[in-house]
Amino acid sequence: MNTETNAAAGTAATRDARRWWDADGGWSTADATGTVLVIDSWLVDEGRVRGLDRHAERFRSSCDRFPEPGPDRTDRFMRAVAESLPARGRWFPRVELVDTGSGTRLRMWLRPAPPRTATVRLWTPTGPDRRRLPAVKGADLDHLAALRADATTAGADEALLVSAEGHVVEGASTSIVWWRGDTLCGPPPGPGLLPGITRSLLGELARTAGLRAVTERATAPDLAGLPVWTLNALHGIRPVTEGLGRFRDTDAEEAARWQSRLAALAVPTGELPDSRGEPMKEVSP
Repeated sequence: MNTETNAAAGTAATRDARRWWDADGGWSTADATGTVLVIDSWLVDEGRVRGLDRHAERFRSSCDRFPEPGPDRTDRFMRAVAESLPARGRWFPRVELVDTGSGTRLRMWLRPAPPRTATVRLWTPTGPDRRRLPAVKGADLDHLAALRADATTAGADEALLVSAEGHVVEGASTSIVWWRGDTLCGPPPGPGLLPGITRSLLGELARTAGLRAVTERATAPDLAGLPVWTLNALHGIRPVTEGLGRFRDTDAEEAARWQSRLAALAVPTGELPDSRGEPMKEVSP
């Protein structure tokens, strides 16, 4: 990261700021106009981030659904983003593919990170899952934000999404996993599930520790006696205390141990490496 960019990122003027990026002109001031098509975001804590290469790959893959900007330009944008991330403070930058009405453009929104919370309460909305493109982060942004607002009104923190068959899928802004003894479980991949970066990292940590990480379809009653966690880039691991599964004090202690392992994966920002996550292995319930 160059000194000029780093210094600018730390000033009050760049807090909560949006900037366009163009292959020829680089960065320029942006506003909030346009229709957001794809997003991705991650936590930057004192210049360190985990899984940035995977966030970049997920963003590239989603952008490839559209005629523009093309994989090469998206890749150059993500490398420019990585080089411009602040080295001090806690940030939650969001990259966006935006329809401006006359075409698509790439934008970064540099946001201060909200406080992390240690646990989460889930609320299940009534009616069918109305997402259009669940596997593309940002495609249903307004709908998911409305669900989270409804969850808050209901006294919870996060909305739980279930399939038409009643199987647990994910939260409005989180992946959902659960433990069956020493086996880490989660919903199977598919068009109805966003590929979770934190989930993929946790699955690798579990396998490295000699544990199994598998997928299965499960309804809420199937999980009644099990510890359930939500996962995302901002909060990491949060045990579910209400709305799904069961919660005990020992669950929080176990989650804290895994949270430390997850935090240890963070590396300095600056250069975007090229690696891929290993998905969980599909098994029968």
